[in-house]
Formats: sequence, structure tokens, C-alpha cells
Amino acid sequence: MSFLLDTHSFLWAVFSPEKLSRRARSTIADTTSEVCLSSVTFWEISLKFALGKLVLNNSMPEDLVTTAQEMGLSLISPSAEEAASFHRLPRAAHRDPFDRMLAWQAIHRRMVLVTKDGALPVYHNAGLKTLW
Repeated sequence: MSFLLDTHSFLWAVFSPEKLSRRARSTIADTTSEVCLSSVTFWEISLKFALGKLVLNNSMPEDLVTTAQEMGLSLISPSAEEAASFHRLPRAAHRDPFDRMLAWQAIHRRMVLVTKDGALPVYHNAGLKTLW
């Protein structure tokens, strides 16, 4: 099974692992599962850092690429097909474009999204599977 980390799941794994659920921690640590991180997450982190909405303890956003690789995460990017078919994601009250793209990547690639975001289950009918 393949998993995709939501942005907060990745940041918590790096800076505050105690905030992760037991299931999320064990999934991220499980070397037999493919755990992925999207370039969308790096974009969100970089944007929030630049706006002053995110503080990274003694790190810069670009440092987190190496951190993710050292954690054994597979780095993925949205494909042209995923970007072009994004319009198929049902409209919902959830308006965060980063979360919506991560949800669409997970749906499109049949991955399980590791997230605590209580607003994302609105996409379960569209095929989103989540773990927390």
C-alpha cells in the first residue's frame, strides 16, 4: 500500500512527532510501505514560510527536501494528467488549494492520505482514503 503525507503530517513527523497518531507514526516508520511526499507540500511550506505564517526551527524550506529523503520518503510531483483532471474533484466547502491537490493526487494514484484534517473526509465519496 502507498501513502501520501499531508503537509502537517510531514511537519509533525520532522518537528513534533508526538503530535502524530500512533497509526500515523507507525505508517511513516514502516519500511515495507511506500510513503510519499508531494512537491505540493514543499510549495505550501515555502509559501507559508515566506508569508511568516510558518516558523521552521533552525531550518529553511529547502532543507526539508533533504530531510524527507533522509526519512526514506518518496518524492512525487503532480503529473500533467493530475493537473488537467483536477477539475473532477468535487466542489466542497474545503477551500485550501494545497489540501485539495494533495487529496486529488491521493485519489488519482490510489494512495492513502495520512492526515488529521477533519474537512477532508468530504472527499471519501470521490475515492479518498485517509489514515490517522
